[in-house]
Amino acid sequence: MNRFFGSKLNTVLLVALIILMVIALKVMFKNKDTYINPLFTDKTEEEINTVGMLGKKEDLVSFSIVPGAKMPNSILSYRGEIKDGWFFEGNILINILDKDKKVIKASNAMAKTDWMTAEAIEFEGNIDFTGLPKGPAYFEIHNDNASGLPENDKSILIPVVI
Repeated sequence: MNRFFGSKLNTVLLVALIILMVIALKVMFKNKDTYINPLFTDKTEEEINTVGMLGKKEDLVSFSIVPGAKMPNSILSYRGEIKDGWFFEGNILINILDKDKKVIKASNAMAKTDWMTAEAIEFEGNIDFTGLPKGPAYFEIHNDNASGLPENDKSILIPVVI
């Protein structure tokens, strides 16, 4: 066998191997969006999406930040939908808490739909994570309690990483 033929055969085999690897990777990651962690096979999608949340999580219809999400070192835009009277004058409180649940950043979001209802209300806002201490934290959604009475306070804590 001459050197030219062996070299050509090696090239063909290498190309075939690369093509097979690409096909295998496509098959493996084809359904990556529908991957379900085996630890949660007995849970509904809603239960999986709220793992680690604290507070009145049953009022949260949807939210763009999931538990365990890594927060940027910049401004973050978020949106969600919540039911059962969390707003006052179209405002809802948003706080970032440290791991000990102390407020390290206070903010708010605004209703995008009629806020004077017990039905689900869409909201959105922005919050700046620049300069916040790194590590575990909580993204808190807190009702705007116009009465000021502690018994009317309610919140949802979503664990995140800064």
